[in-house]
Amino acid sequence: MMSTTASLPLARLLGRAAETRPQRFQPVRAQRRVCAKVVSGGVDMALEPKNTREVENRIRQELLDPKQLPSSYDTAWLGNKFVSSALDINSQLCLVDTLENMGISSHFSCEINSTLDMAYRSLLQNDGNITMDMETCAMAFRLLRMHGYDISSDVLSHFAEESRFHDSVEAHLNDSKALLELYRASLVRILEDEGTLEKIGAWSGKLLKQQLCSNRLSRSISPKEVEYALKTPFYSATLEPLQHKMNIERFNTKGIQMQKSSYLACYATEDILALATEDFHAAQSIYQQQLHHIETWAKEFGLDKLKYARVMSWDVFVFMASTVFPPEQYDASIAWIQNSILTVIADDFFDDGGSIEELKNFIDLIERWDADAGIEFCSEDVEILFRAVYDTNNQIAAKGAVVQNRRVVDHIAQVSLPALAIHLFVQWLALVRAYMVEADWARTRHVPTMEEYMAVAEVSIALGPVVAPSIYLVGPEISEDMVRGPEYKDLLRHMSITIRLLNDIRTHKKEMSEGCINSIRMCALRDGPEVSPASIEAAEREIRGVIADSRRELLRLVVSEAGVLPRPCRDIFWNSHKIAHHFYAERDGFSRPKNLIAAVNAVVHEPLRGTPS
Repeated sequence: MMSTTASLPLARLLGRAAETRPQRFQPVRAQRRVCAKVVSGGVDMALEPKNTREVENRIRQELLDPKQLPSSYDTAWLGNKFVSSALDINSQLCLVDTLENMGISSHFSCEINSTLDMAYRSLLQNDGNITMDMETCAMAFRLLRMHGYDISSDVLSHFAEESRFHDSVEAHLNDSKALLELYRASLVRILEDEGTLEKIGAWSGKLLKQQLCSNRLSRSISPKEVEYALKTPFYSATLEPLQHKMNIERFNTKGIQMQKSSYLACYATEDILALATEDFHAAQSIYQQQLHHIETWAKEFGLDKLKYARVMSWDVFVFMASTVFPPEQYDASIAWIQNSILTVIADDFFDDGGSIEELKNFIDLIERWDADAGIEFCSEDVEILFRAVYDTNNQIAAKGAVVQNRRVVDHIAQVSLPALAIHLFVQWLALVRAYMVEADWARTRHVPTMEEYMAVAEVSIALGPVVAPSIYLVGPEISEDMVRGPEYKDLLRHMSITIRLLNDIRTHKKEMSEGCINSIRMCALRDGPEVSPASIEAAEREIRGVIADSRRELLRLVVSEAGVLPRPCRDIFWNSHKIAHHFYAERDGFSRPKNLIAAVNAVVHEPLRGTPS
């Protein structure tokens, strides 16, 4: 008979997101600059494009002093609602958005922050020039919230009802762009009770679908852009390098329309394209260097000899890391890739690649965390996997110690190691123990309670060993208090919950046919010993609700500046979540669907189309 614990709703077992509003955030200062010299992991490439400073200065001038060029648009429609200052701030926000979409915003962090500061002040002062314009208000809200400003969704409350759009100037203009901005803004939810955003998302999404299906989109926006926005949760599953490449290839240098009668000069758009093209070429060169690095590393440790491991090209991992890290964070990216590969292999080892004797031998070795401890390897497979995990993570710890410029004594057991190495050891120890619990469940046909399942599943999704090494290598100082504190634990927990449950949704049919434990099955069994189509459907709805809750809380933790973990480190959690969301969008990503292969090739291997190489 099932425990009463299993009858509790999954959301209750996992805990609800905190309802307290975050404190006043501070604008996030951009940490990255693609066009710089990268010297790391054997890579030494000058990434500064020709005439970069001159190009940057011309674009910077557009940000600080946008041009208002004449057009045939009749401004009589606007009345007193749209004055020149509104055009200015809209133009600047559109340019900020364009720079981010083209992957070159890091060149203009100061100017972008000045623009966002101005927009933030205007919204706090309830400036009608921004608040009464749908497109400008929605774009400002979205950009400000994602850049860490404490901005309430109440600034959009007057757009909560669909009737407001039909009575507006935007409706008269058939302004699909304003609709799209409202829809995008509605998806940036960080609090549990944001009914305004839910209402806006519902009606704006409905109207966009209607316009798309009836071919009534305004000419300022492409059908593909709307289709992509409706299909892909904004910020939740956007893969920046892939999106940047797509945007570069379809970029219109004839002039970007900002709002109504405002255009960005053609020479400025040419500069944007030139800079984005240079940056993408430089980034792709680094991805190819990373691929060579990983191929050499895998061969060195003999990972190709492990016949039980699922077949997956190394370039898939390079592609995934390209969304998590900017190109110049080479060592952090390599560490993320290496431990991603090792956790996948270890998962396969515990699933069906190793005998009970081998699994226990491997756990003993991880518990000792010492290649010279005198424990014998019971097989070549155990030796290959352990040495790869042990040596790789000790090398990562050594690099991290250099970046952190410190060495701290052990805070657990009696082992004397740098704190970073201990952190990696703890993550791997927790993982292999979780794998062993799942292996025991499968062998004995044990059906755990939902609480038991999630306690293990959050760990066995294997994000602890993947993320932990990287945060020490991105640059900012990481103290022991940071990784021991509640913020780090909550970031890891909500990322793990989201990705574990996404995985469960996409793999539950296969796993249930094999008799494996899965959260979908656990929920479906709550009402009785038999699983029915109706109970499966209800379970999926419940699980999706938990995913939405954890994703929202994860985003709140990432964009909030109230915490102690530096923003570049928190971004790793959100970006890792994004790549997993994409990975499990249609099916288990390890089966390498065509879309994934195409995306990998586009980012890692294939040159830009239609631009100078």
